[in-house]
Amino acid sequence: MQLETERLLLRQFTQDDFDEYATMVADPETMRYVGQGKAMTRSEAWRSMAAILGHWQLRGYGLYAVVDKSSQQLAGRIGLLYPEGWPGIELGWMLAPGFRGQGYALEAAQAVRDHAFRELKIPELISIIHPENSRSIKLAMKLGETLYDYLWLFNMQCAIYKVGR
Repeated sequence: MQLETERLLLRQFTQDDFDEYATMVADPETMRYVGQGKAMTRSEAWRSMAAILGHWQLRGYGLYAVVDKSSQQLAGRIGLLYPEGWPGIELGWMLAPGFRGQGYALEAAQAVRDHAFRELKIPELISIIHPENSRSIKLAMKLGETLYDYLWLFNMQCAIYKVGR
C-alpha cells in the first residue's frame, strides 16, 4: 500500500528504514508529545516499528513511512492507528526535526485522510493531541478537525479532535 503526493512517498516501513527511524524516535523533542513523552532506545524503536507493521497486518491500514522524494530520506511517520481500547481510528503524525515547518505533515496527512474517507470508507477520524502541542492542534484544524472531547492517556489529559467524511 502506497500513497504519493507532490513531494512525498508514503509506504510501509522496511528494515532499511530502521536506522533513520531509531534516530528520529530517540530525539527528545520529537517524542515530547508522543506516547509517554520520552525518547526511545534502539530496542524500543525496534519494537515500535514491529508494532507499526503488525498493525497493518491486523487492521489493513496503519502508519506510513513518509519519504521525501528529493532526498530519499525518512521524513517521518503518518497514518492511521486503531489499537485495542482506542476511542476511534486515529490520524496521527510525527516528523523528523529536519522536515518540520515545511508543510510536509499537512501534505501527507491530507493524503491519508482523503484515502481513509474515499477508499477505506472510514466515516470519521480522530487525532489525540497533547493540549500543549500547539503545532499539532493547528494541523488538526487545517485538516478540518474540531475539538471533540478530552481523555486520560498515559497519565495525562489529551484532547480529541475529530473530522467526519
